[in-house]
Amino acid sequence: MSCFCHSFTHHPDIKQNSQLVPSHCPYYPTAMAPTGAKKGLLERLDAGEVVIGDGGFVFALEKRGYVKAGPWTPEAAVEHPEAVRQLHREFLRAGANVMQTFTFYASDDKLENRGNYVAAKITGQKVNEAACDIAREVANEGDALVAGGVSQTPSYLSCKSESDVKAIFRKQLDVFFRKNVDFLIAEYFEHVEEAVWAVEVLKESGKPVAATLCIGPEGDMNGVSPGECAVRLAKAGASVVGVNCHFDPMTCVATVKLMKEGLAAANVKAYLMTQPLAYHTPDCGKQGFIDLPEFPFALEPRIVTRWDIHKYARAAYNLGVRYIGGCCGFEPYHTRAIAEELAPERGFLPEGSEKHGSWGSGLDMHTKPWVRARAICSAIMGSPGGTGGNWTPKGYGCSNQKQ
Repeated sequence: MSCFCHSFTHHPDIKQNSQLVPSHCPYYPTAMAPTGAKKGLLERLDAGEVVIGDGGFVFALEKRGYVKAGPWTPEAAVEHPEAVRQLHREFLRAGANVMQTFTFYASDDKLENRGNYVAAKITGQKVNEAACDIAREVANEGDALVAGGVSQTPSYLSCKSESDVKAIFRKQLDVFFRKNVDFLIAEYFEHVEEAVWAVEVLKESGKPVAATLCIGPEGDMNGVSPGECAVRLAKAGASVVGVNCHFDPMTCVATVKLMKEGLAAANVKAYLMTQPLAYHTPDCGKQGFIDLPEFPFALEPRIVTRWDIHKYARAAYNLGVRYIGGCCGFEPYHTRAIAEELAPERGFLPEGSEKHGSWGSGLDMHTKPWVRARAICSAIMGSPGGTGGNWTPKGYGCSNQKQ
């Protein structure tokens, strides 16, 4: 992890909305996000820039009371647009420069699957249109791109034909094209075959396409290895390939490493991306966290810390991944941790860092001395505190209330 300047957020040179940084600190830039005309996804990646994805909308909005666990469909874009808009803004403020449309499971067949009322009451077209409008509105508030997203379908799992499945994707693509999204993402696919079909449809738009599978090191549900999956996606037309969801950050990094090796062996080029869970999943099998008995209502004890995300962001970057984001469980503070860890490479901090001292340095303003001591120790050690005796008031030797 990078060693951040302990007190940069309290330095007198720092101004609101500009984040000027003391000249003695080599790790921090002199400005916030770049201004001017926005560069496209491939322009940014071609230039070696880090693209930061947003986080887990369906889980976050389920916890807030706007999404039903089970179907996980995004009708909140129509029913509660203010909730979706606010979450986009929080991820933007945290450092995300991709606003992914809240269109996960927004295909017509999913919206009418197993008694779901959305297709009949609202229609898939309205859900997709509303999601695009909200994402664009918030993206225009910063240096963010809009990505239109499709995901796996009940039609494929019901053994419908390739043409039938592709027709489902084309309905969503029609909305994305009319709403002029900046690029497209095929995400959350358990079978590479269906993901390839999605990529082939999305490529018809002429826009850049990214594709991620919800797989781990064992590969897709049919046993296709991560390396072979990456090759198939790239050959289908995906400029960016990787994984999302189902597994924890470091497992996803390990899986993308296998993808990278597969691409190299086949002499096929593609950029890499990771958008993992924000949950620890060391005990998961091939299907990841959905097989855990805690899924989906008791996963909180598995939540990763912001410090875990610093490690993830650095590991992904060192592997060569340049599109780094999150999926289920990822809250804005996790996204901010990515942006802060990679601030030296990106050249700026997110707006949300105005209220976050590096490595917890804001704790030096706390009234309790043993809490202030944690800020001091985290800065000196370059790592966060853990658990155990040394992290108690007695361990610090500062429990005397007169101190």
